[in-house]
Amino acid sequence: MYDFDSIIQRKGSDSIKWDYLEDHFGTDDALPMWVADMDFSAPPEVIDALVQRAKHGVFGYTGQSEAFYSSIVRWLETRHGWKTQPEWMQGVAGVVPAVCLSVLAFTQPGDRVIIQTPVYYPFFSAVEENGRKLIQNPLEIVDGRYRMNLEALETQLDDRTRMLILCSPHNPVGRVWEKEELEKLGDFCLEHNLLVVSDEIHSDLVFKPHRHVPFACIKPGFAQNSITCIAPSKTFNLAGLSASAVIIPNPALRSTFFHTARRMGFFGLNTFGTVGLQAAYEKGEPWLEELLVYLKGNFDFLVESLVPYSEKVRVFPLEGTYLAWLDFRGLPMSPEQADKWMVEKVKVAPDHGSWFGEPGKGFQRLNLACPRATLERVVASLTEELEKLGK
Repeated sequence: MYDFDSIIQRKGSDSIKWDYLEDHFGTDDALPMWVADMDFSAPPEVIDALVQRAKHGVFGYTGQSEAFYSSIVRWLETRHGWKTQPEWMQGVAGVVPAVCLSVLAFTQPGDRVIIQTPVYYPFFSAVEENGRKLIQNPLEIVDGRYRMNLEALETQLDDRTRMLILCSPHNPVGRVWEKEELEKLGDFCLEHNLLVVSDEIHSDLVFKPHRHVPFACIKPGFAQNSITCIAPSKTFNLAGLSASAVIIPNPALRSTFFHTARRMGFFGLNTFGTVGLQAAYEKGEPWLEELLVYLKGNFDFLVESLVPYSEKVRVFPLEGTYLAWLDFRGLPMSPEQADKWMVEKVKVAPDHGSWFGEPGKGFQRLNLACPRATLERVVASLTEELEKLGK
């Protein structure tokens, strides 16, 4: 029913992914597979809602109605089994701003904030550029799968460690954390008085048999000790609308967060972000179901194409997100050389693993949210260059 094969020309649309390669990679002669947005059109139901709103012609200050928050409540309950309340929520212009606001609201300069590397690189700046001390608790690879390392984390704590930023599902390693894993983490954070800020922006992009479990719904204590950040931006390709929501069941935490947001001048969402979020959550599910099938097909194609080169390039399982995590440490070159090789020889611009922290060195993240024909070009170029290196 929905078309994910058509190639939409994004050059010239001020796309960061397509129009700003020169700034980030020193060339525009590469296929962009980096920034985590899709090369697909958004759901037509969302586009229709935006067009109708645009036809109104007046774009004044816009509030978020009861229907807006009800759409989020229904989505979280039907999609993820989490019963929430509208009063727990606030619209925020993006998950990264929500994470930054959380850091400012609940920590002081010099306090320590934990992230689990390799991880989404704006987490680093959210902590360090706000004068907090970054603590990296690297994930570990066990039997070919990433896991949290709480044993190591316990040795990293001190009396100024205040917060842990959780990425669930995890970007870039593609893990969908299981309930038991999250329960251990949540118990640990309660025991050590660590507030959890849970970035769940990829929660809708999960492949069967895996299932996203919202951190806050596991135990009442977790709900009272967490801030959850969600958005339709990854799910429905609406990042440019700058619309997300924070969910804070604890009234004291909620009051502090809302006060900090007001103090920083954050007063809700823009007109089209409000309309887009509500339309996506009310009408976008059929589109999402077809998207997930297409994305899984892209990942399977990538894996099958790279089987003959598995000694050089290892593809990690993709449980969630549309971001493939590839280990290039088997190449006969350093991680820094591999980064250059991808851009200059393969002519593909990925997110380099080093951007996600020291444990990401030697890896590359590829965005699979593109038409199959685009991915075929990427794979053809990559395998051609791998052939030149010898099997």
